Amino acid sequence: MSPADLVAALEEANAEFYAAFEAGDLDRMAALWADGPYAPSVTCVHPGWPMLRGRDEVLRSWALIMANTSYIQFVLTNVEADIHGDQAVVTCSENILTADEDTEAGFLAGGEVVATNIFVRADGAWRLLLHHGSPILNTAEEE
Repeated sequence: MSPADLVAALEEANAEFYAAFEAGDLDRMAALWADGPYAPSVTCVHPGWPMLRGRDEVLRSWALIMANTSYIQFVLTNVEADIHGDQAVVTCSENILTADEDTEAGFLAGGEVVATNIFVRADGAWRLLLHHGSPILNTAEEE
């Protein structure tokens, strides 16, 4: 696989992570996370949550989040992908819109999270080993 093909596959895996979340599809999400010998090292830090470690614990958290999220949309900006052998790092800004269909107001929140996604290449495919999201706090504009 050429370097350009490796980067394209990495970017596709990263985009699939967000697409699976938007779709609320736990099977798609599970297919993205590293397994086998990597399973104990799988790590996730959701914004405001403690660190979760181990594939089973991480996937349980996604099941909980998806069950309680009626709508979410990501617009990714500042996406940077770096490959180092069979490991890769993708950083980006997650511009998020969420809604609750049970309220008259509709959209309840919008915000920005900076994320680091670390992937490993296993059996020829990029698999997520770590996702760490950190919220960006809104600051007052300078006068």
